[in-house]
Amino acid sequence: MLDHLVYATPNLALTVADLEARLGVRAAPGGRHPGRGTRNALIALSEIAYLEIIGPDPGQTDCRSPRWFGIDALETPRVVAWAAKAADIEAVAARASAGGVALGPVGDGSRQREDGTWLRWRYTDPATVVGDGLVPFLIEWGASAHPAASAPRGVTLASFRADHVDPDRIRPMLAALDLSVMVERGPEPALIATLDTPRGRIELR
Repeated sequence: MLDHLVYATPNLALTVADLEARLGVRAAPGGRHPGRGTRNALIALSEIAYLEIIGPDPGQTDCRSPRWFGIDALETPRVVAWAAKAADIEAVAARASAGGVALGPVGDGSRQREDGTWLRWRYTDPATVVGDGLVPFLIEWGASAHPAASAPRGVTLASFRADHVDPDRIRPMLAALDLSVMVERGPEPALIATLDTPRGRIELR
């Protein structure tokens, strides 16, 4: 099940403003990722899913490089990744590995919200790109409040699919994670979200 979409950008402020004009909802500041050189803003897609807009954090000058999600090389914003929920992340990752899908090590993540609250989660390494970015990383929130609960509402996810030049290679990878995402043939790997918004139906890719 989808937890969140990752919409990466070279300039967070500009992209938040652009999405507000396109969607009719303004993303709320999420927080900073200490040591990662990024910060984010969020829009809820449901009570349990959200859109994460992520970009460089100018306040972090000593971060490791390169930043995750290919942010340093981006010229325009795009949907670069997605996260799937995992109630028992080690077990799900082990089953995926047995099915030939190696998601990378499980680690701990955190960020501090604007109100000072810390959110903490466990996840498989997002830097491990599988299936040209169409296979998700896993995330388990544990005791932390889910970010969708406090994110601005008004946008819902109508559909989510992927394109790939060889969809028959990607479909078994998603099946190993028990994920039923439509993968169609396309000129290049792409994640496509269709959103119902106050401005009408919008496709984000």
